[in-house]
Amino acid sequence: MTVTSGNMATSGEAPDSSVRRRRVGSRRTETDSVLTGKEDEADTSRDSEKQKQLLSLQPGTYWLTRIVLLRSVAFIYFVAFSVAYNQNKQLIGEHGLMPCKNYLNSVKRYVGGKIGMAALAYTPSLLWFMDWSDMDANLDGIALVGMALSGFVLVTGMANMIIMVTLWVLYHSLVNVGQLWYSFGWESQLLETGFLAIFLCPVWTLSQVPRRCPPSLICIWTFRWLIVRIMLGAGLIKIRGDKCWRDLTCMDYHYETQPVPNPMSYYMHRSPWWFHRFETLSNHFIELIVPFFTFLGRRMCMVNGALQILFQMVLIISGNLSFLNWLTIVPSLACFDDASLGFLFRSGAGPKKTVLEIQNEDAAGRTLKPNKGMLIRRVVNISLGVLIGFLSVPVVMNLLSSRQVMNTSFDPLRIVNTYGAFGSITKERTEVIFQGTLSPDPKDPEAVWEEYQFLCKPGDIYRRPCLISPYHYRLDWLMWFAAFQTYEQSEWVIHIAGCLLSNDSTVLSLLDHNPFHGRDPPRWVRGEHFRYKFSQPGSPSAAQGKWWLRKRIGPYFPAVDLEGLRGYFQSRNWPHPHIATQRS
Repeated sequence: MTVTSGNMATSGEAPDSSVRRRRVGSRRTETDSVLTGKEDEADTSRDSEKQKQLLSLQPGTYWLTRIVLLRSVAFIYFVAFSVAYNQNKQLIGEHGLMPCKNYLNSVKRYVGGKIGMAALAYTPSLLWFMDWSDMDANLDGIALVGMALSGFVLVTGMANMIIMVTLWVLYHSLVNVGQLWYSFGWESQLLETGFLAIFLCPVWTLSQVPRRCPPSLICIWTFRWLIVRIMLGAGLIKIRGDKCWRDLTCMDYHYETQPVPNPMSYYMHRSPWWFHRFETLSNHFIELIVPFFTFLGRRMCMVNGALQILFQMVLIISGNLSFLNWLTIVPSLACFDDASLGFLFRSGAGPKKTVLEIQNEDAAGRTLKPNKGMLIRRVVNISLGVLIGFLSVPVVMNLLSSRQVMNTSFDPLRIVNTYGAFGSITKERTEVIFQGTLSPDPKDPEAVWEEYQFLCKPGDIYRRPCLISPYHYRLDWLMWFAAFQTYEQSEWVIHIAGCLLSNDSTVLSLLDHNPFHGRDPPRWVRGEHFRYKFSQPGSPSAAQGKWWLRKRIGPYFPAVDLEGLRGYFQSRNWPHPHIATQRS
């Protein structure tokens, strides 16, 4: 019994043990299957992640950035050459207000009477080597070639060094003979931006994504360095310049007194005082603090780029500042890589597809082995970095100086320059208004004086402010400067008066309204000085259609006639307006 019971006990334990073993084994099998499932899920997740990487652009490359930069630079070139084609003949042409032929002759005399390296170094321009018998054709030819080349790059997104060097040389040729009309900071800024764009491209190849010429990180950083200098220069000159930038009141005046207001300026001028303070503080933050984000890693660099672009868009909306703000957007684009700009390109085709293939090949270790040309290119890129660093020394010293100057070039080719804008703000807007009369006696109280209207600058108080940016009317812009100078400081104003006395069609093409069109030319022309203010939206004046209110200050220059200007014109070697009558 004992044995039996023992056997029974033994035999009774055996089934329980086997059951427990089966249960344990079962639990192990379940655990293994769970672990295996998790490993499969992890593998699937990794495969999915790899697949996503293969299908999405990765940060750190700048193929698409290059295309965006080149197209942006081409757009600015196209606008600039369009302005040149439409206005250069009237401003610096054969019968312009400041003929470039006269300027070149004066440079030639200054350097010893020869057209050589000295003349070319003093005024780098292709015009030295052209036939001066028809300077208008030369100016038009340069502008048209520039428009054609920049239009090609803009439309196709393809460029090489030959095209970009040509555009740079062509625009240099105009800026360096443009005298007063090309004396603005954005001319040097376009030349510097255009110079940097040369090194984005292959030498000969025309391709949006030239595999043998990857975008140089050094070149990308030269663009970033440019936007840093532009903004710091603009911010520091404000802080050191006008007191109103420090007491936050400058924006109380800016919209009304800027060179060429637009319709939005009219409304923004009437913003609440606290909004103007916020604008000024925001300006200081974006110009003096945000540029340093460039050096704080990819994300902060992109924040800088985004804020700078947004800032420039606000300026574009609120005023006609030529193509300056559009141009300033260009180096800000270098803050973004392919991954951040991919949304601008069509998926599954074109350059975006090619860049994906290049990134996938690099990830798989199938990078193209550098050939001789690629190695030479690396040397060129390093040399570019050294050159920009060397030329930046005086620029940085200027930024640090308490006697900072703005919009200045420290080398004749304007490769690295110092910038700035609105270091001082005018508190009142004054305008010079040209008037003409057919009366034989300008002092006759009954004389009827009729006003000329410029294309964009304020004149007729009922005319809505214009909207032209990024286009630029150079004469309108210079009239803003003339208004707070004297006519003795701006002698070209008297030159305009002489041309108006003869109904000179060349100069009149720069104006919007000639009151003597189809009639005899005026016997007398005078300049009147007025103070202009925006009307108050909703006021009786605004209800009458008046955008501006004005009050006469006094004469800007006295009434003049053709005979009285003869000696004045001869002493300055200007053709007498009688000749202009025969041309019109």
